[in-house]
Amino acid sequence: MNYVNSAKPRWLRDLVRFLPLKSQFLLTGNVRDLQTQDVGAETVAAVPLVHSLDVELKSCGYANVVVFTPTAGFGFASPQSSGDIDTVLANIGLGSEPTSGIGLERLSGVLESFVQSKGPPSALIVDFASRLVNRADALSASEQMLFTRALIASHSARSRPTGPDRKPLFNTVIWIAERESDLPDWLTVDNPKIRHIPLPLPDNVVRKSLASALLGGLPEARDVSEEEFDKARNAFVNQTEGLLLSDLNSIAQLGRNEGLSVRQISDAVRRYKVGVTEDPWRRIDRAKIASADEFISSRVKGQRHAATHMLDIIKRAITGIGRSEGNGRPRGVAFLAGPTGVGKTELAKTITSLLFGDESAYIRFDMSEFSAEHADQRLIGAPPGYVGYDAGGELTNAIREKPFSVVLFDEIEKAHPRILDKFLQILDDGVLTSGRGDRVYFSEAIILFTSNLGIYAADPISGQRMANVSPQDTHEVVTSRVREEIERHFKLVLNRPEILNRIGQNVIVFDFIRPDIAAQIFEQMMNNLLEQTASLGYIVSISNEAMTTLRELCLTDLTNGGRGIRNMVEANLANPLSRSLFDSGSTEGTFVITQVVPGPVPKVHLSPGEP
Repeated sequence: MNYVNSAKPRWLRDLVRFLPLKSQFLLTGNVRDLQTQDVGAETVAAVPLVHSLDVELKSCGYANVVVFTPTAGFGFASPQSSGDIDTVLANIGLGSEPTSGIGLERLSGVLESFVQSKGPPSALIVDFASRLVNRADALSASEQMLFTRALIASHSARSRPTGPDRKPLFNTVIWIAERESDLPDWLTVDNPKIRHIPLPLPDNVVRKSLASALLGGLPEARDVSEEEFDKARNAFVNQTEGLLLSDLNSIAQLGRNEGLSVRQISDAVRRYKVGVTEDPWRRIDRAKIASADEFISSRVKGQRHAATHMLDIIKRAITGIGRSEGNGRPRGVAFLAGPTGVGKTELAKTITSLLFGDESAYIRFDMSEFSAEHADQRLIGAPPGYVGYDAGGELTNAIREKPFSVVLFDEIEKAHPRILDKFLQILDDGVLTSGRGDRVYFSEAIILFTSNLGIYAADPISGQRMANVSPQDTHEVVTSRVREEIERHFKLVLNRPEILNRIGQNVIVFDFIRPDIAAQIFEQMMNNLLEQTASLGYIVSISNEAMTTLRELCLTDLTNGGRGIRNMVEANLANPLSRSLFDSGSTEGTFVITQVVPGPVPKVHLSPGEP
């Protein structure tokens, strides 16, 4: 098997280049991750940062590399280092003070003597330097003394020729911190003797250099063809975009623990990211999806085109057609637009019921609650130092608990534009970073947006809100006008055309509820109401005259779609029927509604029916 041998990371090359020029360095960023290290035989290993520094510094001519941590004090950077630590510390000026104490006072007392010590150059790595201070902008007396001495030492240090090529080197101090701001800015900013080197997240090249060695330890890795191995390696590299090298190492270990072959590395990545042992999309009953047209039509009336389009998205999610190996985006995305009460939310519930067998399993967010500027903190969690930081975000917590889900963002146009940037991350990368810094993956989710955009538009002259489409328009006209208005809103009002670009052709425009469909919805609602009434012990039938009156009341105005029909059924039948049954004192029985009387307080006339 041919492993990939990589060059030194850029940050390490930068460090080596400036060793003869700077006396101190500050490493920040991805410092808690593993780093790539050439270990011979064209093999790359992942090692801790301190170990990587130890190997490189000694190869550059440093005789001793010592590490200091706030809890353990001084020690060798590498466990393989030989010699007595106290002797080494004394030789390089770190043992001139009493050896008791391991805190910053201990470091402060010997820092200047280390920098000025004679003999072969040595390096001092101060690890976890961020933990040396409580607040960089409000230092205690001991903290102020430590960094003042570090500042003076950086300017007083002198390099000396070392080795056969007489390259000048200092007694170098390397600070390792999470952020540059963790140390006082008067030490690190505009200090010509200190070089700040940020460590980036591992890119594609770095991950690829390590992937071969990691996958080589999986079962059957030596048995597969070189072509199959390269395919698995490329998939591994693409699917771990944004992860640390320590994550890659853990994924490979997970694969070994669970006996996964190199061909199954994608399963190991998914298990590590979302905790799903098997691909849940492959376990969906395909026969159920194949016969889903009738099921959806029974619940979402008059929107067969929307049902067909939505089923295509579901079928693509199940088959994985067009989904690249490194694609971490959601399994499906749809933007459901159209008038109110036509079945947009109902379709989301129906799809959820189809996939999970429980329509309440979908995750719904009413975006009218997220119209404030800082409402995004409710979704992803407050940043460190703010109230609610420990609680996390509503969206990130929900996806972490249920990665295989349908997520509905209702009335998306009411969300603050700042939140739309979070959606762009979800649609583009399939990942969202919570306020606590956790990465949450949407690769197994279906994302649905609903909106009433396009039903109304602003008059170009007066600016007043006016109807953009009406029930008299054909569905083709409604679709064209609604899409035009949606594009205008995202491009000109929100200045977020890239969001629509990510959704693509999955903008599904629902039709108005036409009279024939409204009649079907009315009949279904009436049947459901009477069945529910019968389950409570009241057997109710409706005379032809009363039914005609109800039908006229409920179907005259279809402006509010199916929701409007439901409201009228409740107002003109459910409420007066409940009132009449309650006032009669009956707890059960058979009744006939002989008449429906409309008005400000609708009434129904009941008479005893045949048992």
